[in-house]
This record gives sequence, structure tokens and C-alpha cells, in this order.
Amino acid sequence: MTTRRRQQRRIGGPATPSSAWSPFGGGGGAGGGGGPSNRALLLAGGLLYALLVLSQNFHLRGSDASYYDVDSILAATKDAFLGLGDSSGGGFPLLSKRPAAGAIVPVELTVNFLKPIAKAPGAPPDPPEAPSASGARAPEDFLPVVVPSAATFRWAHRAREGAKYDDAERVAAYRIVVRQVDARKKKGGGKVAWDSGKVVVANGGVPDAVKWGGDEPRASPVVGQILEWKVHVWDAKDKENYSGWSRFAVGPEAEEDWEGGWIAHPSDVDTFDNDKNAGVSDECKLWHKRRPLPLFRARIAGDEYSLASDQVASALLVVSGLGSFRASFDGVPLSTSGPIDPPFTDYSKRVSYRGFDVTPFLAASRGTTKSHVVGVTLGSGWWDHRPVSGMAKPKLLPRGPPTVIAQLIITYASGKTRVVGRTGEGGSWQVSRGHIRESDLFTGEMVDLSVLGDMEGWDTPAGWSDDAETTGAANPYSDVNRWLRPAAYRTEVTGEERRVNLALQAKAMDRKDNKGFPRRNLFAAPIGKLVPNEIPPVMAMERIEPDEIHDLGGGRWMLDYGKAFSGVLHFDEGVPAPVVPAEGKYPRAHGFKAASESSDSFITVIYGESLEMTTGDINRVLVAGLGLHDGGPRHVSKKEGATKNSYCFPDDHDGILSQKDVYVVPKASEGKRAELFSLARQSHFTTHSFRFAEVCCSAEPPRNAHALLYRTAVEEWGTFDSSNVLINGGYELVKNAMASNMLSVQSDCPHREKLPYGGDLVADSPAAMHYYDMSSFYKKTIRDWLDAQWDNGAYTETSVWQDLNDYAGIGHGAGETVWATAPPVLTVRHMQHYGDVDLIDESLGGHVRWIDFLDTYFEAGMLQKGYDAELDQYHGQKSGLGDWLALRSRDTFLTHTAFYMAAGRCVAYLARKVNNEKLEERGMAVARKIQDRIVHLYLKNGRDDFDFPLGSTSHTPGPEMSLFSRIVPGEKRCIVLKNWFNRSGHTWPGDEENRFLRAISDEDKEALVRSGELSMRGKDMAMGWSQWQGLNEGIFAIRYALKTLSDMGFHNVALRKATGFGFGSTEYMLRHNATTMWESWWRSEDLYSRNHPMLGALAEWMASSVAGVSHFPTTTGARKMLFWPRFPKSATTLEYASATQGTVKGDFSIAWRFEDLPDDKSRYNSATVSVRVRMVVPPGVEGVFRAPMLSSNSGVSLTRAISVPDIQAAHSAAKMECKKRRKARLGFPYSWEFDRVKEQWHKYESSKSIGTPCESYLFHSSLDRLKWGKEQDVTTLSQKTHKQLAPGLHEDILLPTGLYEVVISNYQLEKEVEGTGRLGNIPEYFDPGYDAGPYCKEKSTFEWDIDDATHII
Repeated sequence: MTTRRRQQRRIGGPATPSSAWSPFGGGGGAGGGGGPSNRALLLAGGLLYALLVLSQNFHLRGSDASYYDVDSILAATKDAFLGLGDSSGGGFPLLSKRPAAGAIVPVELTVNFLKPIAKAPGAPPDPPEAPSASGARAPEDFLPVVVPSAATFRWAHRAREGAKYDDAERVAAYRIVVRQVDARKKKGGGKVAWDSGKVVVANGGVPDAVKWGGDEPRASPVVGQILEWKVHVWDAKDKENYSGWSRFAVGPEAEEDWEGGWIAHPSDVDTFDNDKNAGVSDECKLWHKRRPLPLFRARIAGDEYSLASDQVASALLVVSGLGSFRASFDGVPLSTSGPIDPPFTDYSKRVSYRGFDVTPFLAASRGTTKSHVVGVTLGSGWWDHRPVSGMAKPKLLPRGPPTVIAQLIITYASGKTRVVGRTGEGGSWQVSRGHIRESDLFTGEMVDLSVLGDMEGWDTPAGWSDDAETTGAANPYSDVNRWLRPAAYRTEVTGEERRVNLALQAKAMDRKDNKGFPRRNLFAAPIGKLVPNEIPPVMAMERIEPDEIHDLGGGRWMLDYGKAFSGVLHFDEGVPAPVVPAEGKYPRAHGFKAASESSDSFITVIYGESLEMTTGDINRVLVAGLGLHDGGPRHVSKKEGATKNSYCFPDDHDGILSQKDVYVVPKASEGKRAELFSLARQSHFTTHSFRFAEVCCSAEPPRNAHALLYRTAVEEWGTFDSSNVLINGGYELVKNAMASNMLSVQSDCPHREKLPYGGDLVADSPAAMHYYDMSSFYKKTIRDWLDAQWDNGAYTETSVWQDLNDYAGIGHGAGETVWATAPPVLTVRHMQHYGDVDLIDESLGGHVRWIDFLDTYFEAGMLQKGYDAELDQYHGQKSGLGDWLALRSRDTFLTHTAFYMAAGRCVAYLARKVNNEKLEERGMAVARKIQDRIVHLYLKNGRDDFDFPLGSTSHTPGPEMSLFSRIVPGEKRCIVLKNWFNRSGHTWPGDEENRFLRAISDEDKEALVRSGELSMRGKDMAMGWSQWQGLNEGIFAIRYALKTLSDMGFHNVALRKATGFGFGSTEYMLRHNATTMWESWWRSEDLYSRNHPMLGALAEWMASSVAGVSHFPTTTGARKMLFWPRFPKSATTLEYASATQGTVKGDFSIAWRFEDLPDDKSRYNSATVSVRVRMVVPPGVEGVFRAPMLSSNSGVSLTRAISVPDIQAAHSAAKMECKKRRKARLGFPYSWEFDRVKEQWHKYESSKSIGTPCESYLFHSSLDRLKWGKEQDVTTLSQKTHKQLAPGLHEDILLPTGLYEVVISNYQLEKEVEGTGRLGNIPEYFDPGYDAGPYCKEKSTFEWDIDDATHII
């Protein structure tokens, strides 16, 4: 452990706080006033205004005693004294006129990391509604809900346009005000629930979070309340500014807060009752008996909620449904969210519920006794999916009949609450089977449009009937549009029983410890604790028009949406009436045998990411759910028809488990066929991974068929751009894949498995945290793993145990060691980015149990897997996943062992943050012990290549992981780094690559030889992968390699890898029309996913190294960010780059560009140029500028803008210009296409938008007229040698709030080092006489610093 730091120099510095009041009239208070006379005037004004408020309340409101409220009046008079109020609420216009003079504006208000979403960005048009539906609407698409014991407030800051940056450097104080939402008030403002008062901040450091009540105990919020809050902040001059109001609700916490219970269709409950199944034990048959899926509704009579003596202030509907649900009120959907609501968790441990503000519906009927109807539509979700198993094993998930729980909580003006409309005994709830015949996350949805039309208005008061039967029909289709009394959800299985049975299967428990449980007649899974939604819901985040529509003939239409994503089609005007193909023969998988036999009409939609190269149809194999497919028309990984007889395999999928939606109209409704097909809109409870969609069969294509891109609605806050199309293209590939795999869990692929794997989280969480605000998402993820942790302390490979790769772990229920160490690693990164100490308190015990487990079982487990103690018989790649899908062989011992070390480091780091010295020492002892063992084993061969004793420098991720993670001893750093450059690439024997070479012309083949893409492999030509001019690394080493190269002075090599071409590069994916990252570097047509962010760590490297902004390694809660731009040697690689990194404290941005470049591009390798860098640091935090290595002739100047420019306008203008460039398709310029007639590949010039270069808003022309402060020459700081720094390194320069400009003069461009060809090594860098540069000598980073989250592993 070390506490050494890089030397830092501050430029500027915090402003000296002005005096709150001075007898000489100096200074200014919160309102900007001066001396005593001003204060006296303020006091007098406050008294006068208080009297005015009292007068208005007592006299202007007349004799209606129920309308005024003493607490509200007192709160209003308090506001008069404290200066609270704005135009957004409260009803006090005199106060709202006061200008917000402060230089700091609080923004991005969150409660428990959540904020309301008014409307999903990609929300489709409202669906057709029944004439009887209400005209009221819910105020938002998503309303955060907290529980009384846990309400934590956070916000970010931005500098106010026109303010002085000096004033915005420091937050002097803050104040939080929370008030009730009250429908009786014109603008909704009710009683103040909590007022923190003005809290002075020490040293300008606003807390990472403020809990309800602050440091003093306060009355907790009341269940059912809908609240809104705002925050005031005071700047360095003690001037005030404030946010707008942000809403949240308070939901049930304790079990007794739920007055009702879970309910289900009585026939569905019977399918989980052995006594009522009449001997049927076939899960598939029982699953079909639960179809069509149920609809639930309840009537809320007017006299249930309307009180003559007390008016309704607010109404909160809380509801959850398993598998997935959508709620409505009086016929109006309450949210556009879906299709996975609640989020995926182990539902036997914890289930999320939503809260909806339905006050507007009740307000619309104020003064009447009008009744209302709550409706809930259910899908299967992860709870009652089709019982098929393949690569994933969803049968291991908790399972039961579709079920719902709900209640409506009314809050009255008096503060009293009442619960009505609860599910359970004695309520008005009814259930019927509805229009969704089938719903499945892997196979899609089938909608009966006739039932949809017949049941119009089922969830409105006009459609209500009190008549409800008690017994379901034997045939479930006879229960369609037949309302019954629901049954209580019933099971005899306990949570302990389920946990023990799974632990026995996972071998996480000895069978001798099994208590034994009796055979259960009621065998549905138990349902876990109800908690409010911990993350935003899955919502439509983009609404995408098709790029092209192709007529495939026979009534089949192909819609191309230009990029791959997760989502569904939305038919804004319905689907056209179907036609029957010639001779009744439907294209493969578009058939519907049962409908055809009944003469029913139907339209099918098939989804996929790519096209099958020999047919031009959608490649269903690559997106086959659970990997269940027969190989398709060309590929022979399985025998044709091999899956047709798989258990519960769906009819009409023709051997491949397909992404397929069906809209059907029975023959009986033939007379209304066109009208009914016009009702089709979208599938609701499934998602598909696709770029292409086939619609079949109709005489014309569907009109206005938009695609809805679904993902968890976390905020996107990271950006990157550069002049290089390949780098930009790689960034977009990762981004699109990441967005596709955020459906309430971060999955590996959005079609085949959809599961959260620990290794993917370890590898890709830095990239995800760059793109998105993952604060709530990753907190939920860590809780998921804590729920899955076995009693013996073992963490699992996936956050819900699936028995997938346990063979690769050390046994006893543990996942592969890297994958299973995801929870502690993710907790550390969460702390660095978001500063959430509560999460450490919640999770640290589980992480300690994990290192306890490793201490107990690791050594014996590794010996059992064949790893001898001294690795004398180890030749690499034994049991373990390691650097998965690298092109090199994998060193699985190193990854197992290094992540054992990382688990210890994580415990030490986290314990330090909560001042637990005992656990800190425990974690460090584990980490040191394992690190010492790795060093001993990997240096004992004497070659200083950090390879295992019998290694031949051909395995991954030895040197790159060990250099990045500070495992290599300091005195060996430079030689290990140099020896790494001795590695080289190799040819590749891939099947698809060899087929490609057999199907290209001799001319094209010769061109590939000249470019270095082809070389001899034995007697034949073969593609090859490059070590230094491409990417060969696997899931983890790609991050370690790029970051290590850039951080240790070889950024030029990292750039060369990222801009490489040919096999083993992002260019190879782009040339084959990829729009999302692939699972593998090689092209697969039948196995490996093409929508997989696993290799996506390079995206974070682009922002942090190519542009140059990242979290400072030792920061917590993003209080300090590192600006460290690394420039290329040659401008032929890169001319400019930029990035914005959003944080919980505000947005940090950087942009740099070469200036004075010669017109003659042949001189891009030799010219002397200047470099201009601009950086933005938000209020209340600081940046650190670290200059790259510069020659002795270079000069460096730094200045800060005097006033805050209109950054938002510049950003919007730059974004619009970039949008125009993308529309002009200025990105990746070509593709390889397969000519199905000639059966030959050809290269075509084809412009694309992906990869389009755009310049940063920081260099937008609207900022050209900025006024800058005094220029400071910091050349000496940038070149000065410090005793703690190696020669040639520079001091860090601390930057307080501001917009900065750095100009570097006399920057010398030079030619890149060539090496020995595309597949070769770089002898210039491993030559014995070569000085590897100053960064490998930097003593401040020889050892891992216990506060360093970045390099923890």
C-alpha cells in the first residue's frame, strides 16, 4: 500500500468567501443585500408580506374552512422571511420575481439516484383509446418512489451563463426544501414536509448525498405522499440560485404497508397445484393452459375515496405484476414503459413495484361520486416464460402463474391517508383472459386483434360490470372476455426451501446438510420482498424511421432501420390486411399452421440483425433464442430439424427459435378484418434484437412502421468524437451494443441469452459508466449479486444462478473467479464515480464473505483443476474462461489468481472508505499475499516477460494486465514493458474467413496481399491477426493493453491498434456492415453474437486517452477529474478529438485539435504545429490538467474565460451541424457484399453515417468571441522535473471551475514507428539499448495505492 501522490500545482484557486454582512456596507447576503439598512428593509418587507399572506388566507378564501390550512400559511410566511419561492409553484408571485443572481445553478436533481421522466424520448403516439376513456393523463412516464426510511437527495451544478467563473468556483451553502403535492393548489404546492435551512458547506465541498432530515432526526415522509423538492445553492460570493421542482413519491416499505396480496387467474393458480392437475406434469402443457394471458381490473367507487369533510390532495397507485405489467386508469395507459416491468431480479428474493400519480383522474371528478377503474395487463416476462432451455436455463428461475398486487393510497388535505382498491380478499378486482395469446422474451408475442377490439373499454367505468364468476373454464380460450373473481396467489414452497434446493444443484451445499422438505402440492415459487423500482424502467429511448423498405416478393416486405438495437416495431397506422401467398406456401418461419387450418387471417413479423448471405433473408440463426437452431439453410453446426422436437419448441418456427410477432384475426371476425388489423400497434412484453424486420404477407408494406429502441432509461451523458472514422466507428459499435443490452440488467447479448454475466460487467462497466449514468443501475446490479450469493460466501457467474460455466470455477457453487468477483469490483467503481457510502455499508459484508470463501477453497480448487503449485507442469489455458475469445491462447491461472488478489484489494479499498481499519488490513493482507505469489511465479523463468514458467510469450493477458494493475514490481516495469513489444501476430484458420477467400477474385486477393491482410499459412493464403496494428485481445486485455500503452508513453501504438484494418479490428466489422460490436473478432454466421459489448472496453479508452478526460484514480464521487490528452505522433492518424464525461457533480468536457497543419498532407509526419486544448470544469469540483510529454522547444500557455459563455447554445448548434454531417453519410466509406448470383464477394464503395467525424462544441464558432483572462505561461510546470516524478514527466495543474484554453506551441510531428509489418513485432522498442521512456520509471505508480480505484484490477 502506498499513499504517494503526483505533484499538483493549482492555477487560480478558490475565491475568498465574502462577508455576509459588514458594518461598512461591504459584502452581500443571500439575497445580495448590503448593510443594516438593507436587512431592516428585508425584515420589514418579510413582516408585511407575512401579514398579507395571513390576510389572503383568512379573508379572501371566505368561509370555506376546508380550503385553508394553518400549516400552509405558516410555511408561506416562513418563505417570506427566508426568501423561498419561484414562478414554478407555491402561489406567491411577489417572491417569484426575485432574480436568481447566483453563479451556480443546481441541476439534475435525483432522489436515490432517480429522477422523474416526463415522457420517454422515443415514446410512440398514444394508442387508440375507447370513447369512454378519461381525458386526464398521468403527469409523468416515470415517477421515482422511495420508502420512508431511505430518501437521499443529490444534484449536480452548472455555471450560470454570464456569471463570473471566479464566483462559480465554490458552493458556499445549500438548502433543500421538500413540499407536498396538493391537487387543491393551482400550481400543486402544498405543505412543506422538510426544510433543511441554509447549510454552510466547509471548503466548498457539497456532500455526495443529503439524507432526509440531514444530520438531525426528522419525521419520516408518509407512505402515499407525492412530494416535490428543490435545492438552493449559494456561490463563492454568497449569492443564491435555485433549481426547479422535481417530484417523487413515498411508497410502502414494510410488509404491513401492503393491505392486499398477490392475486392471479384461478385457473392459472391451479396449474401449480398437483392436486388439481389431473396427473398432468408436463410443464409445456401446463404453460399452454395459462394462455391467453390475463387482464386484471378493479373499480374504485366514489364513496371509497371521496370524503365530505376532507379533500383529496394526491392519489398514488402502487402496483407490480409478474411476469411484466402495464397499468391503466380509466382506460388511459399510465406509462409508455415496457416491456420488462418490473426489472429482472430473482423474484423469489425481491420484486420491484411502480408508483403512478393518478391525482389528475380523481381531480377531474372532484365534487362528484364518479367511480374509476384500474387496469393491469400482464405478460410472461422472466416469470412465466415458455419452458424451453438451451444455452441459458430459464427453468432455474423462480416461476409461478401471472400475478398482480396493487393498492391506491389517497392522501387528504388533513394529512390523513386511506388505502382503497387493494388486491386480495374482499376487493372489487376481476380477471379475464385477454388479447395476448402468447408472450415470451425469446420467441415474441401473439396478439388476437379480434379480442382487442371486442374488449375495448374493459378498463373504463363504462366497460365495467359487477358480474363476475368464480370458476374458470376447462378450455382457457373460453375464459377470454369472461370476468372472474381472482384467486389468491398460493404456494407451499418457502424461500429457504428454494434456496437450499438450488444450492444443492450448484454444489454450494453438502447434501448431508440438507434439511429435507416434503413434497409440495402447491409448487409455485415464493415471491420476495416488494421494493420500489431501484432503476428507471425499460422505455422507448428512440423512435426510428426505416432507411429502406424492400419488396421481397410474395407479400413479404423487408424494413431496414440502419442499425441494430433492442426493441419492436410500432405500426402507427396498424398493419395492412394480409394476403395468402401463392399455393398457401409461406416463407420460412412466416407460417402459422393452426391459423391456416382455421382459415384465420394473420400478419407475421420476423426480426434479425443481419441477412443470411446465401438467401438474403433475415439470419435467424444468429439471433436464435437460447441458441436453439438447426443451423439454417447454409450452416451446418447442427443437423437440420434437430431442434424441431426440442421440449416446448414453438410451432411454426421451422427449426430456429425465432424473434417473431404475430397479429391474428379469427375467421369469425372476417367481416371486420381490415378494421381490426388497423388496431395493431406493437408487441408489449417482448423485445427483439434487430436491424431488419420482415413483415408478411400483405399486398403493400405497412405505413409509418417505426422501430422503438428499448433500454433502461438511464441518462446518456458521455460523448466522444474525433477526426478518425475508424475510431469513431468503433465507439459507435460499442455504444449501440451497450444500449441493446441494458434491459433492466446488463446482458451479454439481447437475443440468445439476455443474461447478466459478471465477466462482461468487469470488462465493460468503465465504458458503460462513460456512456451513461449507471448510478442506480449498478447499485441494483450489486444487490442482485448479493441476493444470489450462496451461504458459503461464493458469488455466482450471473446475478441469477444459471449453472452455465460453473465447471470453469473452483467449485462449491462459485462462478469462474473473474466473473464471480464482479460485485466487489463494481462496488469500488461505483464509489469512485458516485460516492455512495451507503452501498458500501450494504455490500461490504458480502464481499468479505467472498474473500473468506476464496481463502478456504481457492488453493485446493485450483489444484483439483490441474494447476500445480509452482506451475511447473502448466502450459496455459486450463479450466477457466480467462481473457475470453482472445485470438491468443489464454492464461487462465493468471486471471483466476489476479482476481483473487483484486477481491482483497476491493475489500481494503471499501473498508478504508468507511473507516474500518480491521477489514482494511484484512483485505490488504490477502491482496499482498496473492500479488507476491503471482510475482514469484511470473518472474522465476528469468525472461522478464511476465509469463508463466513454461510460457512462450504467446498467452494473454500477462504483461498488459500486470502492468496496468501495478502487479509488476517497479524495478521490473520498464523491462517487462519493453519485452512486451517482442510479441507478434499470427495467421488465422477461421472457417468463414477461408470461405471468404475462396469466393473473392484474384484481383481482390492480390490487393489484400499488398495491404498485409493475407499471408501464407502452410500452402494456402490466410488472413492474420496483428499484435500492434490491430486488436487480438479478449474481454479484459483489450482495456489493459490500450490503457497501458497510452499511460506509459506509447499512445501512438495504442492508436495504431485501434485504427488497424483487416481481420481482428473494428474496421473488419464495419466492412461487413456491423452497426454493433461483435462477440468475436472473427465473422460468424451461425454461432457468435453480432450484438455483444463484451469487447467494448476500448470506448472508455477513447474518451479517457484519445480525447483525455477520465475520473482521477483516487477520486470518489467524481470530485476530481483528470484531463490528460495524449496526442499522436503523426497527424495522419488524428487531427482532433473531444469528449464529454457526465458525472454526478456536473459535466466535464475536453477538446483538442492540431492547428497550423500544412496544406500538404505528406508533411503530416514532419511539420511543426500548435495544439489547442479546451476544457470545462463544473462548479464546486476540480479538474487536473496533465500535459503530455513535450520537446524542450515547446511552450505551454493556459488561460481561463472570464465569464460563463452560452455553452448550451454552442452545444446545440454543434449537435445540429453533426446531425447534418451524419445525414450526408460522411462516415465509413465501403463494405464487402456477397453476390448471391455469382456466389462471390465484392468490395463496394458505400457511404455510411457510422463513424462520421464531428468537431466539439468547444470549438464552435459561437465561442470565438470569448473574453479570456490573463494568459499564464506554464511551460516550466509542464517540463519541470520533480523529485517524485521520473525525468520528463510533468506536474499536474489543478483547475477550479471554468472554461480553460491551453495552447502548446512548437509541437513536432513525426513518422510512426514501422515495426516488422502487420503481423510482426516492434524491435525498435524492445532493443536492449532503447529507453522505454519516463512513464515506466514513475515511482509514484510503482505500487497500487489503496485509494486508487482505476488500477485496482
